[in-house]
Formats: sequence, C-alpha cells, structure tokens
Amino acid sequence: MMIKGQKINDRYQIIKTIGEGGMANVYLAYDTILDRNVALKVLRGDLSNDEKFVRRFQREALSASSLSHPNIVEMYDVGEDEGQYYIVMEYVDGKTLKQLIKRRGTLTINEVIDIMLQLTDGLAHAHDSYIIHRDIKPQNIMIMENGLVKITDFGIAMAINATQLTQTNSVMGSVHYLPPEQASGKGSSVKSDIYSLGILMYELLTGSIPFKGENAVEIALKQMKEPLPDITLINPDIPQTLENILLKATAKNPKNRYKDVRSMYEDLKTALDEDRKDEKRYVYKYPENDLDDTKIMEKIEDVNKQDEKSSEVATKIEDDEDKKEKKKNKLAIILSCVIIGLIIIGASIFLFVTKSNNKEVKIPDVSDLTIVEAEEILKENGLKVKLETEKIESEEIEVGKIVKTSPAIGRSVKKGTKITLYESVGTEDIEMEDYVGQNYLEVKVRLEDILGLNVLVEKRDIEDLTDDKENIILEQNPVAGSKVSKGSTVTLYIPNMNLYPDMVGEKWTEEEVREFASEYNLQLEVSEKESSTADVGTVIWQSRRAGTAIKENVTFSVTIAKAPEEIQNPTDDQNENIIEPEDDKNSNKDNEKDKEDTTKPNTDTTSDTTKEGN
Repeated sequence: MMIKGQKINDRYQIIKTIGEGGMANVYLAYDTILDRNVALKVLRGDLSNDEKFVRRFQREALSASSLSHPNIVEMYDVGEDEGQYYIVMEYVDGKTLKQLIKRRGTLTINEVIDIMLQLTDGLAHAHDSYIIHRDIKPQNIMIMENGLVKITDFGIAMAINATQLTQTNSVMGSVHYLPPEQASGKGSSVKSDIYSLGILMYELLTGSIPFKGENAVEIALKQMKEPLPDITLINPDIPQTLENILLKATAKNPKNRYKDVRSMYEDLKTALDEDRKDEKRYVYKYPENDLDDTKIMEKIEDVNKQDEKSSEVATKIEDDEDKKEKKKNKLAIILSCVIIGLIIIGASIFLFVTKSNNKEVKIPDVSDLTIVEAEEILKENGLKVKLETEKIESEEIEVGKIVKTSPAIGRSVKKGTKITLYESVGTEDIEMEDYVGQNYLEVKVRLEDILGLNVLVEKRDIEDLTDDKENIILEQNPVAGSKVSKGSTVTLYIPNMNLYPDMVGEKWTEEEVREFASEYNLQLEVSEKESSTADVGTVIWQSRRAGTAIKENVTFSVTIAKAPEEIQNPTDDQNENIIEPEDDKNSNKDNEKDKEDTTKPNTDTTSDTTKEGN
C-alpha cells in the first residue's frame, strides 16, 4: 500500500486510495507536470516479482493505449519505478454502475437503453482494434453525473493476435457475468463480451443478477446449463423487443448470439420503435446445449487406438524377452531380481513419504499474536510460512500483530502448505476535506462508497433561503482538517427547503391557502378586497414573499379578491361614463386651474395678477 504524499517516478503524487483489486491497487494521484488529477494503478507488491503477472499487467497498457473513445477510460502513461509497475489513466469522477444499482435498484427502460448504447458503442470500438475486454461487469463501468458511461479496467483484456500471452485454460472475470464457453475452459471471443453485456443489461432492468449460488462452481454450472430467468415475470412492463435482445445476447450457444457488438448496438437503437411493438419472442436457431464435443471424442478415440497399439507392441516385446530370458544365465536372473527388489523398496518409500505428506492438519488460531509467535506455532504444526506478510487495516488488532491467515484459520490443509500472514497496520486516518457549499448528494456518495464513512444528513432552517441553495451543505461535523477512521459518522447539515410559493401569480384559492397553512402549522389571517381585475376568490396579496423559508407558528396573511359592489346612484367621481354639460366641464376646468394656481410659488401668482390688471 502507498501512503498520501508519496510520489511515483518523481511525478505522480498519491492523494488517496480509491480501489483495491486482485492484481493492483488504484489511487487518486496528482500529475505534478501536467497539473491534473489521474488514476494510478500500481501492481501489488507480492506480484511484482511474478513475471506472468507483470507481463499481463503491461499487456493492459499496451492493449488499451491504442483505444480512443468517449466511452473508454483513456490511458496516459505506463512505467516502472523502483520495482513498482504502474499505469496512469484518466480519472473519472463518478460512481460505478454497481453503486448505482445498489442505490436505485432497477433503472428505467430509457436509462437502460442509453447506458447499453454507450457500452456497445465503446466495446465495438475495442473489438475493431482486436481487443476483448473479458471482464464486463458493473464494477468495471463508471457513470458520471452527466450520464456519460466509461468502460474501465482492461486488466485482463487480451489482443486477439497476441497468442503468446493468451491463457485459454484460465477462467477469468467475475463468475456472475462469465460466458458459458469461458466457464467450460474454452477460449474467449468478441461474443464472450456480448454475453456479459446481456447479463449486465438484465441486472440493470431487474436490480439483481440472474444466476446465484453458494460458490463460484455452482454459479458457473448455472451459466452453462440453466436458461435465463423470464424477465417479464419480474417486470411485465418490459417490451418484447428488450427481452429478445437479452435472449440473443445471453444465449448459451455463441452461434445464437449477435454476430458482433455493433449488431447489438443497432438492435438497441430501434428497440422502442412503434413498428417493433408486436415483435415475436426470439427463437434460437441452433441447439443451446451444443457443446461441440466432437474434437474431445476424437482425442479419446486416438488415445484408445494408441493404447491398443502399445499393447500389441508390449506383447511382442514380452515374447522376445521370454526367448532371450531362457538364454540368459543365472547371474542375469539374480541381477534382475535385485533390480526388481530395489524398485519395490523405492516405491514403498515413495508411497510412505507421499502418504505422510498428504496428512491434513487444521490451521491453528494465530490471530492477535506477533509474527514470530505465529510462525513458530504454524511450523510446529507442519506448515510453512511465506516470508513477506500482507498488510491489512484493523480496528480490533494491535499494529504489528496477526489479523488472519490465508488459507483461513480452522481450515484443514495438507502438511507443508504455505500460509500467508496478514499483519495489522491499525486504521488509516482519513483527513476531512471542506465540503461546505457542495452538493450533499455527491459528497454523501463519495464519503460512503469511497472513504467507507457513515453519513447522516440533517436539515436546518435559514433566513433568505432560495432555490440556488437547494441540497447545498451549510456545515459539516467533523470540520475540515479533522482526522477520522473508516466507519466513523459524518453529519452534513443542509437547508430546510420548505419555501413559500407565489400564491398571487399561481392564483391560489382560499381553500388551497387554508390547506397550506394547516400543513405547515401557520397562523392564517384572511381578508377580502374588491378587485375588478383579479379572479374572484383568488389571492391578490400575501404577507410572506415567495421563495422565503417557511417557519412554524408564524402569522401568515393573505388577501382574497372579491367582486366590486353594484352602484345604484353613480356620482361624477364614481362613474366616468356620465356625459357632463359643456358649462359644467368648463367650470370643472376652472376649478382645476384654480387649484393649480394655489400650489404655484408667489412669484407666479404675482405675475398672473399683473396680467389681469393690464
């Protein structure tokens, strides 16, 4: 394991661990030259001296470096620093599809189609470059906030033409998504990725994997023998077109699958078209259990024929030997007997030693002991111990003492088995960052899924709460800079987003206002006012401005529009439509002029008086 601040190749500075795998550990690192964050994959220390794993690890970089596609994680650099082999990749700030499935359960049909279109487009590009992924599963698919999907971890991908590095007999990839041909020990092809895509699509639509079991062997057998569970029994709303895509992608016999990923992509594009609404269920053209055992049978027959020939030759040799044996002297017979005796003795010794070595012992409990103490006890029980220990975090076991063994404590193994000891390094403290002002949904996923912390979210009432503050973190506990251990609880405080609506603009009725006040426990005051413009019975004024925070037990006032009362004897001031006599109009004009004159300064009055006098 690498620690925060450590540098690789004097360039990539470790920020934190973001993933651990069977072959390598993945870190978030900072590229000090290009000023950007990157994902740094470092081969595990115990595998650095294994030439096979080093070659496989380097093959990942060579295979994936030629790929350039928006749905494939980009490869930046590959190298070695003081015995540590590493790959530098694009850092994707998002979550895996597995995390999304755990959070959401099932996805909508449109979401599934969008994700599958991106995956098939990216894999088609890889297949065009003669690269098979061989480990398609939701843990290896990243999805960003904007919905962009990225395929990652080509760690066990292989170039089709790199036969010298291909291991057709090794079962790779997660068994839940493992194609039948790989489970049976046959090689991989582009159709193997298609099968894994189909299982992944099934999980996106249902929220669960189709084949389950207590161990990997049981699941692999189901992948080979059992048909895909009927998805329409789980969700009857799934159209026949999507079920057909699943059936075609997950066929046991590769001949019944899509010929390539591009064909699956094209099928997904039109899955919801109106002209495919009445599509019939897909029927396999070739037998599903056609395992093509012809070659195997031929080999068995060849072996039988060879055995028959060997038997005939052996008989002939025995006859010749019998003739020669009669001609041998007694000394030769004695020598033969001695040799046979030595062989019998040697075989007896070999069987005795083998039987002794095959004796099984239970691995003793060496947890919470020092490395020296654990080694002594294991050796006393006839077991061997690997020189290097594995480092592992533990809250219960003291630093430097043994947490567990591999194989596990209590398991029965043969004498002489090598045992790996796991040494406690305590708990690695996590330094809290400043999350105030960030979206709490994104921070919560990061703290829980990446850092292993428990997150509580609490709401607080604040003044002048507006929509732009929705889901924004106001405060955090512990504060930035504090150090916590995995499993600790972090509290995020966000605004209470109960806001007053715009009742005037939305023309709320008095009944709706009263229901609103009752729901939020407000002291409601209702008044009425005549209005010739607003709809009768709707709100024309509210005391609390729209967009401000709602608080319980406060007074909230509204004014409701009512119709103007009918006027029986309209006056001049009340009715503008009454026609005035000409004299009255002039009189009114004079009165208005007099009023204006009284409001003017004295200088103007004097001037008017002078004019009248003249």
